[in-house]
Amino acid sequence: MKSLNGKINSGKNSILLLTKRDMKKKKSGKREIIEWAIFLGIFGILFGTGLHTPVFGFIQGLILKTGIIQPSIDETPSERADYNFALVDQDGNKVPFDNFQEKAVFVNLWATWCPPCIAEMPDINDLYNEMNDKGIEFVLISLDDDFQKAKDFVKRKEYDFPVYQLASSLPAVYSSNAIPTTYVLSPEGNIVVTKSGMAKYNTKKFRKFLEELAARQ
Repeated sequence: MKSLNGKINSGKNSILLLTKRDMKKKKSGKREIIEWAIFLGIFGILFGTGLHTPVFGFIQGLILKTGIIQPSIDETPSERADYNFALVDQDGNKVPFDNFQEKAVFVNLWATWCPPCIAEMPDINDLYNEMNDKGIEFVLISLDDDFQKAKDFVKRKEYDFPVYQLASSLPAVYSSNAIPTTYVLSPEGNIVVTKSGMAKYNTKKFRKFLEELAARQ
């Protein structure tokens, strides 16, 4: 009889343990659902209000500051640069790109809706201020449908580099599946750096590389 009662009590305890475990699983499941709902809600608000670009750009900017993403510097020309296209500057003036022939040129394709583009802008602006008077030409080409957005953005952020808009088709040699994309052109007319995606450019190594290019003009 005692043995039977022991088995019954043991069975009851097992049922209670299973019930407690099930309750814990249910609570854990509900918590996960709530957490995902909050995450998706925040995500939806950011996209719905357009705040995702500056927020994600800020986060990616913090990653850039670590210096772990840098352009590969290779003097071996990848391709010949193509100067057969035109730009429009911030004042509405048409600028033939062949104005930059026989010069060291830093070309960046970007847009205000692109978080990694926004992330690298402060660093590029610092690079511009370091190198502008050392013979390096900076050509930041906005791919925004509305060029005014790019001009307003640069003004609001108090960046010093010049921005341009395409006035003709971009040659195939500069085609890219992603932005930002950066090219460095040598005075000899070669593309010596191609970097798709954001990067930290204002480094001692990269500045020295640009100075050496400029010295060949």
